Amino acid sequence: MTTVTYDEWRTTAAEPRFSEWLRLSSEPDWTEVATHPFASAIVRGDADMYRYLVQDFQFVDAFTALLGAAVAAADSFGSRVAVGRFLGMTVADTEAGYFARALAALGGEPDPVTPEPVTEEFRSLMDEVRRGQEYPLIIAVLCVAEWSYLGWASRAREPLPDDFVYREWIELHSGPEFEGWVGFLRRELDRLGPGLDEAGQGRVLDVFRHATRLERRFFDMAAA
Repeated sequence: MTTVTYDEWRTTAAEPRFSEWLRLSSEPDWTEVATHPFASAIVRGDADMYRYLVQDFQFVDAFTALLGAAVAAADSFGSRVAVGRFLGMTVADTEAGYFARALAALGGEPDPVTPEPVTEEFRSLMDEVRRGQEYPLIIAVLCVAEWSYLGWASRAREPLPDDFVYREWIELHSGPEFEGWVGFLRRELDRLGPGLDEAGQGRVLDVFRHATRLERRFFDMAAA
């Protein structure tokens, strides 16, 4: 895929943020995630959530490890604190509790769970960047996972669905606190990206695009 480099793009961009270049360079997959029919069904409260949540739960361990890698690889104390706070307060507590309650309400997690191919591929990407310990690549994967979900969840309007399985999933991925977390991830990319050489920027873009494609494929799987 041919892409205009960041240095070329920013000379004419209205909003020359590195994270915006990554997002625009990941179209049409990015918009297809935010407007995906399955995401719209979650917002309406009529999506078939069981298979989707069973598969999404398979990311919890790899995602937690990726956040831990971000803490270790970050280049400043402030960044470590921001990631560590989200890890402790949201993933280890709120989100883990949601999965336990939601899967119990939907019939329980099957034993054993067979990960779908897209689930395996996404976990492999998380593990790959975690092992590589390159902070910009770690942040790129985290940013796609969180920012793309903010994209569809922020489209929800009150009143949210009564069923907590839908309502809390939407609330976990929207609102001021989550917007602040996504803003932090974007600012990290905006801070780090322009200082990379063209090859380094290209590696970040490759990872960002790959993660975005996997998000779209994950929704495709859930909707099938």
